[in-house]
Amino acid sequence: MTNAVTTSASSSSASAIAIGNGVDIAIAATRRISHLSQLDTGDIKMAQAIEKVSKVLGHAIPILIMGETGTGKELFAQAVHQDSPQAGGPFVALNCASIPDTLIESELFGYEDGAFTGARKNGQIGKVLQANGGRLFLDEIGDMPLHLQARLLRVLQERVITPLGSHKSIPVDVSIICATNRNLRQMIAVGTFREDLYYRLNGMVVRLPALRERSDLDAIIQKILATESHQLRIAVSPQVMQLFRQYQWPGNFRQLANLLRTALILAGDTREIRHEHLPDDFLEDFVPSDESRLTAGIEQIISQGQKLEELNLSVIQQTLQSHRGNISATARALGVSRNTIYRKMQ
Repeated sequence: MTNAVTTSASSSSASAIAIGNGVDIAIAATRRISHLSQLDTGDIKMAQAIEKVSKVLGHAIPILIMGETGTGKELFAQAVHQDSPQAGGPFVALNCASIPDTLIESELFGYEDGAFTGARKNGQIGKVLQANGGRLFLDEIGDMPLHLQARLLRVLQERVITPLGSHKSIPVDVSIICATNRNLRQMIAVGTFREDLYYRLNGMVVRLPALRERSDLDAIIQKILATESHQLRIAVSPQVMQLFRQYQWPGNFRQLANLLRTALILAGDTREIRHEHLPDDFLEDFVPSDESRLTAGIEQIISQGQKLEELNLSVIQQTLQSHRGNISATARALGVSRNTIYRKMQ
């Protein structure tokens, strides 16, 4: 481990000496660009999250990122790393939800030759050791098995790691940043997440807003399109943009990026994403139900300034049917009194 530290220090010194011409200075300046600031595209909630995290960079404060699946938690973690003093070190990510419980321990802590059946001949270096001198990102930390939570806590407290099948403890210097889409407090209450580990990880907690909550959707779409089209100017028709603004985006950025990638291919040389370029499953979410069609029709009648008397009997009957004969609910839907409904039905 001493050799690794020495090599890293020597490399840093050599880089500092090498910065003497314009090319090296330009490279150094590029590395100083804040990746967190690049994630700020105008949404106030995102800007607040970036500001909070920026204030603790350089301090030994663990960061816990909360947010739904697909909200860009790993991208945010990478930006934190690039802006931190550990930027010169490795950034190692492990998704605790994507690895079977039986393999997480070996992936995280590594193992020696012959540690278990099927182990590689020369063993394997775990993610913690790979991140030595840099940062370890544990995505979906809420999916980590309970017995491994205890071992992770011990590593964080003692700053040493013991690979599986080994009796040697190896010192490590690693910063931890975690993310989850789960409510860890509720998990603590039911005994599926360790309370002591939670308070070890939540030095700074930030919540990334879901895509449907963000006010910078237009800027996000243009940024994705610029990346996917290799900086070509691609337009989105007003009709499609209106659909995008109304949509709930349950898959968040991952869903939006996949949709735009497909739409770009279908659009071809037209350089504009139109209604016919959108996938069917996306458009199906905008097909109104019978009841919503009825409500929309009633709202249109009222918005056009027509009098209540012009609501014909069939509209009232359809509304009654959609509300299973409930007079009160029908009256509320039509914005009239119960007596009016009775009178019309007579």
